[in-house]
Amino acid sequence: MTKVLIAYFSSTGKTETMAQYIAEGVRFSGHEAVVRKMLEIKDVKGLSGYDGYIFGSPTFMVDLPKPVKTFLLLTQNAKLEGKISGAFGSYRHDVSYKHDAYAPAIIFNVLQKENKMKPFELGPFNLKEDSVETREGMKACQDYGRVFGEKLL
Repeated sequence: MTKVLIAYFSSTGKTETMAQYIAEGVRFSGHEAVVRKMLEIKDVKGLSGYDGYIFGSPTFMVDLPKPVKTFLLLTQNAKLEGKISGAFGSYRHDVSYKHDAYAPAIIFNVLQKENKMKPFELGPFNLKEDSVETREGMKACQDYGRVFGEKLL
């Protein structure tokens, strides 16, 4: 059995809920999922020992929250090259956002370009906050985690 780290930053609880649902999906595929807040991971040792990584953040004004930026800097020293990676997050409004301006897309690009991680084929996963706790939102998150887990085989 392989192990996946799902690390997230959440201010309203929606991204945290997504992390838990994604972890369920990873477990559905027969793998272990460890869910942690980004702020709990203080050094590169907290990032070692995993076969896959999924990082989550809400989108704040077409950018990443500062704790997420700090966390991503930490990941660059963790030697995660070649590991499969995914990204997810919630957002409130999308009036002027482009797909590549959402936090998950920014994270996904950093993981590929800076960390040289293997991109998960489903790409970054966005979900509007008001749909996170619906049946459809829960299923979408679980499906993301399940497919991620299936790719670890």
